Amino acid sequence: MDITITGRNITISDRFKDFVAEKSERIAHIDSRTDALEVRVSRHLDRNGNHGDDHVELTLRGHGVVIRAEAGTGDKYSSFDVAIDKLIERVRRAKDRRKIHRGGGHHMMGLSEATAAKFLEPVVDQLESEEEGIENPIVIRSKEFPATRMTVEEAVDHMELVGHSFFLYIDSETGQPSVVYRRKGWTYGAIALKTA
Repeated sequence: MDITITGRNITISDRFKDFVAEKSERIAHIDSRTDALEVRVSRHLDRNGNHGDDHVELTLRGHGVVIRAEAGTGDKYSSFDVAIDKLIERVRRAKDRRKIHRGGGHHMMGLSEATAAKFLEPVVDQLESEEEGIENPIVIRSKEFPATRMTVEEAVDHMELVGHSFFLYIDSETGQPSVVYRRKGWTYGAIALKTA
């Protein structure tokens, strides 16, 4: 498995690279179908410009499936530990779903098209609070991906793989733009737009 590590506002040491390589071996033990792991590490600063949280984003690719996880804690090692645990849990669930759906005519569609587009540069507006004189950054992350037709069940599967609380898709039965979302417990909701 190829491992790519990139850093933003942070130095990536050889020690951290070794740490990532060692911890990532657990993925291959669970599922050998993985091709590449992308690790993005960024250091966030607090309002005074001091060291804040280190944020780690993991993207695992293999056979057309993309699985993501992220975490932010006080240091990059702890953040990676939390993120890799989330990622491994999602890999296990994906592997279990493949076992269940194999032979049942269910086809796992790849998310490579949906995640091929990189995040656009964040748009940050600094709003000044008149009462406190504190700057509050508003960050808007935009992402575009091709419209994909799928069933509600497939959309829930994809939502769980990427680790989001919602997933936008085109319903293959109605042709309507729709979204599935996670509710409390193991329940999900679905919303569809009715076009004129």
